[in-house]
Amino acid sequence: MGILLNCDLGESFGAWEIGADQRAMIFVDQVNIACGFHAGDPNTMKNTLLAAKEAGVSIGAHPSYPDLVGFGRRSMKIEIPELMSLLQYQIAALCGMAKNVGLRVEYVKPHGALYNDMMASVTVRNAVMRAISEINEPLALMLQATPSWQIHEQEAENFKINIIFEAFADRSYEDCGALVSRSKTEAILDRGQILTQVSQICQCGSITSINKKILHLKIDSICIHGDNPESINVLPELRQILDQ
Repeated sequence: MGILLNCDLGESFGAWEIGADQRAMIFVDQVNIACGFHAGDPNTMKNTLLAAKEAGVSIGAHPSYPDLVGFGRRSMKIEIPELMSLLQYQIAALCGMAKNVGLRVEYVKPHGALYNDMMASVTVRNAVMRAISEINEPLALMLQATPSWQIHEQEAENFKINIIFEAFADRSYEDCGALVSRSKTEAILDRGQILTQVSQICQCGSITSINKKILHLKIDSICIHGDNPESINVLPELRQILDQ
């Protein structure tokens, strides 16, 4: 199997509609469904699961810090036992709803600040891995492909879970392999840059940082953000690049 395409979906809640889920769903292979703590609500979760079932795509839980107001993009200092419980609560909710519609959650991808904290801190990362390993489901962890991917793979083996390494189609990279902060103007790529980055990933297995450093990475899946209109508009071309 070649490189897959994943997208963060199910992020509408209440009266607020976020993202273009229906447009994105037909082009991706994996959907990361919000679990209610940064976005999403029970009705949105169920509708997203039903749409995923119809589209025949894989599903993953997309848990976050309890930060609905900040869309999960604010880091929080939470004691490890509580963090694990917060993760397991969200994952279990999606797993239960998925079973109700005849689906199985295959992986977990933390959202926003939790994702960034997981990549920066071995303590947080191990807490995420431990939380997943304690769930009575064969769940993989999706995390960012970096030059340290072999270390992350070994960490996951210690918890007997598999890793799905992802790269980002619409985000720029620092020389160390971290994502450029959203506070910087160059953090989000435009249409042409997205196409160039995805082509490089598929053809060379690498990414070029903002300072022109070539980063060779192990990449299983490419993420496109559902709340970025530029990214959604370029999905047909990305699908074509991956299929080639």
